[in-house]
Amino acid sequence: MKYRIEKDSLGTIDVPEDAYFGASTQRAVNNFPISGLTLPLSFIYSLALIKQCAAVVNNELDLIDHKISNAIATSAQEVMEGKFDDQFVVDVFQTGSGTSTNMNINEVLASRANEIITGKKGGKSPVHPNDHVNLGQSSNDVIPTAIHVSAVSLIKNRLTPALVNLETSLSDKTDEFKDVKKMGRTHLQDAVPIFLGQAFSGYARQVALAVKRIEAAQNNLAELALGGTAVGNGLNTHPDFAKKVIAMISEHSKFNFRETENHFEAQGGRDAAVETSGALKTIAVSLVKICNDIRWLASGPRCGLGEISIPSLQPGSSIMPGKINPVIPEAVIQVCAQVMGNDTTITISGQGGNFELNAMLPVIAYNLLQSIDLLSTGTTLLSEKCINGIRANREKCADNIEKSLAMATYLVPHIGYDKAAAIANKAHKAGKTIIEIAREEKILPENELTKIFFL
Repeated sequence: MKYRIEKDSLGTIDVPEDAYFGASTQRAVNNFPISGLTLPLSFIYSLALIKQCAAVVNNELDLIDHKISNAIATSAQEVMEGKFDDQFVVDVFQTGSGTSTNMNINEVLASRANEIITGKKGGKSPVHPNDHVNLGQSSNDVIPTAIHVSAVSLIKNRLTPALVNLETSLSDKTDEFKDVKKMGRTHLQDAVPIFLGQAFSGYARQVALAVKRIEAAQNNLAELALGGTAVGNGLNTHPDFAKKVIAMISEHSKFNFRETENHFEAQGGRDAAVETSGALKTIAVSLVKICNDIRWLASGPRCGLGEISIPSLQPGSSIMPGKINPVIPEAVIQVCAQVMGNDTTITISGQGGNFELNAMLPVIAYNLLQSIDLLSTGTTLLSEKCINGIRANREKCADNIEKSLAMATYLVPHIGYDKAAAIANKAHKAGKTIIEIAREEKILPENELTKIFFL
């Protein structure tokens, strides 16, 4: 039988006729095609890793024989290699424990393991999806574990390297622009001159702190709920199961995961996910500030600030030839808006812990992993397609400084605030520069004016 799931207004998902999943997954597919959104493959692969390690450990503990263990582990490896991506069709919006997705992978692995052993896929013998693939586990501890493992994997392998690269790009510009003087601005008004490199040093520092924030969040993600089974008391699992499986997960992922200190906290609350999302939101806020500054500094280029030039990715608008839009900064700003929205969803979902289980696990997983993925890609594009290609418009920067009325600030220590303000007003009314008025009124000797204004 072929199932069709409505995905969006443009089409449907065809579920393969030769699907490996079993009856539990079929019921979920038939009864709950709410959105057509499915959990990311990074999550599915983390689930497969957990199942693979569990099968090996259960064999070591003499709970399943080697043939069954090996078949499950081989099937899980094939899942992680992407061979069965089309078999994971359960909607994100499902039972809040993620049981449907847990059974989806249990059934896929059991079906494929049976095929490896007997040549015929499907069924529950010799490999059973619950008795063997899910042995020592519950959706209630496996799904929270998979959330942490997949989040750490994406942060470690994608987001952190992307942020480090962006920090490097910004630091390079800090050095490149260290001698380019430009107007500083507060309240969107002229302030006093700074160096363009100083502005970029601020951006680089924001990103450096972003790396520290996300690394700090990983420490709490390192605690795994595995071993708590249904309610946190470890019912129906071997006392050595969790620590052995987590040790294998750590070895495979090259990250030091550890069993949670308290399984009731690890299953009833989702505070580590909420904390991580908060760090991601903070990173998004930083990126919006950086991207908006770049848009302003590159605005014009002739009738705006025009103090920097950014790479031309889409020359010409749909109606105005020659117009160059800040494509990458605007794309990243939209990414950040999505991340901020995801954080709100995760915050609300984090409140979904009633007694011994948080019942909003799938939506937490979906939004958290999407935020990490979006920030990883957006950050990479920002550094490679924008920051690296920024050039300083030195003449424009110098011209803006000369014309600014804020240059009167340099006179305050010499003639007082009120006299400096009067000169600024005269310059504004006359359409002249501060230096021109200061010279006309001979308020200080020429050699002092030269020293004050770095002429």
